[in-house]
Amino acid sequence: MLNLGAQQTPPIVDKVPHISMLEENNVRKGFFEHDEFLALKSCLPEYLKGFVTFGYKSGWRVSEITGLKWSNVDLEKRVVCLEIGTTKNKEGRTIYLDDELMGIFNAQRQLQKGEEKIIPNVFPNRPGTGPIKDFRKAWKTACEAAGVPGRIFHDLRRTAVRNMVRSGIPERVAMMISGHKTRAVFERYNIVSEDDLMVAAKKQEDYLKNQLGTVSGTVTQIQNKKASS
Repeated sequence: MLNLGAQQTPPIVDKVPHISMLEENNVRKGFFEHDEFLALKSCLPEYLKGFVTFGYKSGWRVSEITGLKWSNVDLEKRVVCLEIGTTKNKEGRTIYLDDELMGIFNAQRQLQKGEEKIIPNVFPNRPGTGPIKDFRKAWKTACEAAGVPGRIFHDLRRTAVRNMVRSGIPERVAMMISGHKTRAVFERYNIVSEDDLMVAAKKQEDYLKNQLGTVSGTVTQIQNKKASS
């Protein structure tokens, strides 16, 4: 408010004081391991399974998926596009559909044709009459049944980022798929798990063991060898 006042002509605030920001400590760290996601998916109603699978793989925001229309989809080219100005960061986005997602999109199309309920949305609600809106009850029930209570849909976004990076997709490409505009926010979603730390420790150990000109073995083994000699 003070900055806006100072920007007026003439200024209605002649001096903007420095106001320290409070420290933030509200960053969520939830994500799904693959077996947890599969368990969750199996407990969801049928009309939500394809919906959450797309979220799990794309990392898109829930509003972007509920608002996804067939006009955004080209099944022949296997692409889904969001137009400029329709996303949170106002930038367009394009992703390619893998075999599983192609199967889901084709099934959604055939289901609507079979029931003669063709609507603009790719993922309709349970009756098939419009977009998915409030699915919190079904989500909560499925999470509890799958043994992952307290998870939220946005955890799929974090999971998608983490999976893309760990599968070797360049970070810049992963950001373009998920729609992250700044690296700072992207890094917040690139969650490190205990398994990641274990893999890192093992890789470092293997690296040190194979260095040329060094003594093979752990630090403890080397110290024991020196002591015995």
